[in-house]
Amino acid sequence: MTFPDFHHEADYLSFLEARSALPAGFRAAVSRIAFTPQERPTLEPYRMNLALLCADEPVESFGGVFTRNAFPGAPVILGRERLAEPVVQGVLVNNKIANVRAATGLEDARRLTAALGERLGLPAERLFSVSTGIIGWTLPVAEIEGAIPSLCDGLHRGSALDVAQAIMTTDGFPKVRRVEIGGGSILGIVKGAGMIEPNMATMLAFVLTDVAIRREAARRALAQAVRESFNAITVDGDMSTSDMALLLSSGRVAGVAEDDFVQALARLCGLLAQDVVRNGEGAGHVLQLTVSGLQTDELARGVAKAVANSPLVKTAVYGNDPNVGRLLSAVGDYLGSAGLSVDPRLITIRVGEETVFAEGAFRIDREKEVRLSDYLKSAAMNPRVTGYPQHQRSVEIAIDCGMGRADARVWGSDLSDQYVHENADYRT
Repeated sequence: MTFPDFHHEADYLSFLEARSALPAGFRAAVSRIAFTPQERPTLEPYRMNLALLCADEPVESFGGVFTRNAFPGAPVILGRERLAEPVVQGVLVNNKIANVRAATGLEDARRLTAALGERLGLPAERLFSVSTGIIGWTLPVAEIEGAIPSLCDGLHRGSALDVAQAIMTTDGFPKVRRVEIGGGSILGIVKGAGMIEPNMATMLAFVLTDVAIRREAARRALAQAVRESFNAITVDGDMSTSDMALLLSSGRVAGVAEDDFVQALARLCGLLAQDVVRNGEGAGHVLQLTVSGLQTDELARGVAKAVANSPLVKTAVYGNDPNVGRLLSAVGDYLGSAGLSVDPRLITIRVGEETVFAEGAFRIDREKEVRLSDYLKSAAMNPRVTGYPQHQRSVEIAIDCGMGRADARVWGSDLSDQYVHENADYRT
């Protein structure tokens, strides 16, 4: 699914609606509840969205990748357990509260899957409970249980756009991508805008396909796709306690080669990962960092993330200020801290089409500074505009270290005052 530029939310939603068809064998539903959090100082009610993704038949081919945070939420703990099941069939999702380390968190997740399973006529073990939102608060279990009947009654085929909208928290717009392959399709739904530097995926990603693929192959494909996409993005350098990527196949479409599926899934996840960065909290630019010429891929990725996470780099880009000295400083900081002795004459840095450092010295002048500033402005977004992705452009930064054959690519965002406002006001 290729995204054009958008100027209105209605145009974007119409575009997604026509391109968000659920693969064969899946249905979806959404619902909403109101509740008063027991931890909130005021009695003002919260509104929570519920979403349900459900396969018509038990799914044998499924997989999941989860956060490496040492203090994962109850949904992650339960999700890891579900990977050992012979089949699964559905995913219940709530926003607003992440169900992380609440006193009854795991018990609550099991209770909700049991209630949902009873309504659907399924064992609870076939269901995932997924939560995103405020860390530390307790789920309104009774209210969610009360909404399960109407949620199940609303199961539908067709577009999954309503699910993409329901799982949003601080997201500025819903994120859905779809690729067609061999008479079938792969649909990806993702949410995430902050606490994004996952060591596995993004905050939540759900991938549904009707392409038949063996469980072991599906899990390998998902792990590889995550490594090259969601694991290669950063918004603010913080890893969530709730990160999760799930893949379910209904197996309705046979005859697709595994290699073709692997490539299609990687392409889908790469696009979704870039959507997350473009929708990063307060994002005014997307940065695409390509680092080459190092001894290992891990080292190259470390350099790329060091540059993408540098507050000085991020703020300069936000201000459309081509302060390229900050790029070299961030690279040198990371390599020096790694104990590497580097000849600066081997380093080449390009921003867009402009070479800004080569052969041990900066290559900048007044005219180039103007061109670089114009380049940054051409990739800028208004961080206060929500509802749709304004465009698909990014600031491309290429760094060649001249010391090896390994490389890596990372996507990040700039840092604006809007990011500070959003996170300072997140709960209040």
